[in-house]
This record gives sequence, structure tokens and C-alpha cells, in this order.
Amino acid sequence: MDNNKVIEMEKPKDKFQWKKYIRTGISLVIGVVILAFLLSNIFVVKENEYKVIRQFGEVVKIIEEPGLNFKIPFIQTVETLPKHQMTYDVEEAEINTKDKKRILIDNYAIWRIEDPKKMIANARTVVNAEAKMSEFIFSTVRSELGKLNYDEIINDEKSSRGSINDKVTEIVNDLLAKNNYGIVVTDVRMKRTDLPEENEKSVFTRMISERESKAQEYLSMGDAEKNRIIADTDRQVKEMLAKAEAEAERIRGEGEEEAAKIYNEAYSKDPNFYSLFRTLESYKQTINEETVLILPFDSPYAKILMGEME
Repeated sequence: MDNNKVIEMEKPKDKFQWKKYIRTGISLVIGVVILAFLLSNIFVVKENEYKVIRQFGEVVKIIEEPGLNFKIPFIQTVETLPKHQMTYDVEEAEINTKDKKRILIDNYAIWRIEDPKKMIANARTVVNAEAKMSEFIFSTVRSELGKLNYDEIINDEKSSRGSINDKVTEIVNDLLAKNNYGIVVTDVRMKRTDLPEENEKSVFTRMISERESKAQEYLSMGDAEKNRIIADTDRQVKEMLAKAEAEAERIRGEGEEEAAKIYNEAYSKDPNFYSLFRTLESYKQTINEETVLILPFDSPYAKILMGEME
């Protein structure tokens, strides 16, 4: 009997504990659901983005400052827009230059969203804003390059691309501001300017011909300058040689005059010695190992030679 009573008393106690566990579990589930619900309606604004709060599709708030924020559940939605600068490649297109030549241009733009509310109101999406910006860039570039000749665009020495880029940027920003698109273009740049494929070969051929003609002109000018320098040098050499020969003749004449003077002075002092000296000098010029002289025995010239001087 005692055992039965113990069993009967323990059953109510077990039933009471299970109810407690169930209540605790339900409370935990409800708490997790509430926490998840709250967390799902909390969002973070980063430094490089805008958060757009919409209520039933209408923009009610735009948050720019970074931090934690909360939206009304089920009623409000959050949309993110980039705050940093972005790059957009403008589609390649053909334009006509002032001298009626067709060229391909390839541009890119650096841009950013300055006023998200205006951008959403007039362009609605980033894609639409880029499309409008692309239209303005193409029309402006076509207009500005249409005022220049082909060689002014592609020739680095004559090119005014730098000023064109700045001017295009300014005009595009004016158009965007006028239409309240809420975006600003920081810079527009030309990546390349090429000829259409069908014209490229003929233009290259013409450019090669022009370069060859110019090279031949430079060669002709070089040859003419070379001939001028050679002729001038030859003339200067001839003048220098003529002056040198004239100076040599003058010096030689002065030497001969001085020598004759010395000879005359020596002759006048001792005619016999001078006559003997002249005779001895003549021997040096007329006699060598193979010389054969036929002279009268009593000739003064022979006597001196044989040592019989008077």
C-alpha cells in the first residue's frame, strides 16, 4: 500500500515539471522571434553609401551619416546608393571631324551621386542616370570634335584633347544640373581615337607616303648642305694654300736677297777666296763616284781639283 501511495504522489509532480519546461521553451522561441524581428529592421549606414528609406514606394528619408538606424517594419524599405566616385565606360561611337573624316572615339567618365533625392526623382535608378550621362557626353564630344580637323585630334603636337576634355566635362555638368539629375561628372577622358576599319588602311598608306616624301626632302636638304660645306671648305683650303705659297715665295725671295747681299759683301772683301769657295761648291754639285771629266790640263778648274792652286 505504501508503494502505491508513493507512485500516486510522484505522478502529479512530473506533470508539473513538463509544463514548466514547455512555458520556458515557448518564451525562448518568442524572444528569439522578437529579437530576429528587431534585428531585421535595424540597418547600418556605411561611409561610402547613402541609405534611401521608402514608405509605400515613396522616398521619405535619405541618410548620409554612417551609423545604426531603424526602419518601421512592413511599412518601410531600405535602398542603398553608392556615395563614392564611379567609373563609366561610354560606348564607342563614330563622329565626323571638321574636315569630313570619320573617326571612332572611346571615352570614359568619373562621376558620383551628389543629390540622391534628385537622382531618384528624375533618373530613378543608377543605370538610368548613367544612360543619361552617356547621352550628354556623346552629344557634347561629337559637337566639340566636329569643330576640329582630323590631324588636330590625333597629332600629339597639335592636339587640344586636354582642353576638350575639360570643356566636355563642364558642358555635361551644366546639362545634368539643368535637368536636375543629382549627379556630377568629375572628369571625362578620351581613351583612344581611331579610324573606322575600312578607312584605316588607306590612311596608313597615305601617311607612309607622306613620311617617305618628308624623309626624302630631309635627305635632299642634307645633301645640299653637305655639298655647300665641302665647297666652302675647299675654297678656304685653296685660299690658305695660296696665302702660304705667297708667304713662302716672299720669305724665299728675302732669303735669296739676303744671301746675295752676304755673297757680295764676302766677294768684295776677298775675291779670290770667294772664287775658290764657289768652285768648291760646284764640285759638290757636278762630281760624284761615276763622274768623268774631260778638261784641259791647264784649266784653272782642273788645277784646283788636282790641288794645284795659283
